[in-house]
Amino acid sequence: MIKFVYQNEPKGTGDAVLKCQKLLKGKYFLMLLPDDLIINKNCSKEMINLHKRKKGSIIATKTVSRKSISRWGILSIKNKNKSFFEIKNVVEKPKLNNAPSNYAIIGRYILPTKIMKEIKLLKPGRGNEIHITDAIRNLIKNGEKFYGNIFKGKYLDCGTLSGYIDSGLKISKKY
Repeated sequence: MIKFVYQNEPKGTGDAVLKCQKLLKGKYFLMLLPDDLIINKNCSKEMINLHKRKKGSIIATKTVSRKSISRWGILSIKNKNKSFFEIKNVVEKPKLNNAPSNYAIIGRYILPTKIMKEIKLLKPGRGNEIHITDAIRNLIKNGEKFYGNIFKGKYLDCGTLSGYIDSGLKISKKY
């Protein structure tokens, strides 16, 4: 069953998540952003398997070019291995010289429902929006475990007009 919740004004990912609070059950939920497509491998399945092993929150990630760092939420990492790492911190759209790595957040998350309490405490940040990354940062500071899943699928960015058009072409050729 799919239920829709509308965000009538663009107030950020934190605000969008908060609007879903009444629909969420259990300790964790999976959030997928519609402008980030991952094809060829099931990223959500990878994340769920990592969540089961680590008993923590998971964020999909991949490396991005240094010149595009300021477009992304960027992860500060520790204890990296081939397919995942523990996250020390998150920085929303940093300038290149303030970026802790070039591992970007790609729009797939397994988040704890307790993030709702953190979101409610947030003040609007950059762009006058409530950023989910601010709530994640606060949870990490309070000892919540977050892991970056270096996914194996192919990433298609639909967040720009050219990326949207290019993604449509790639998908139509595949299917």
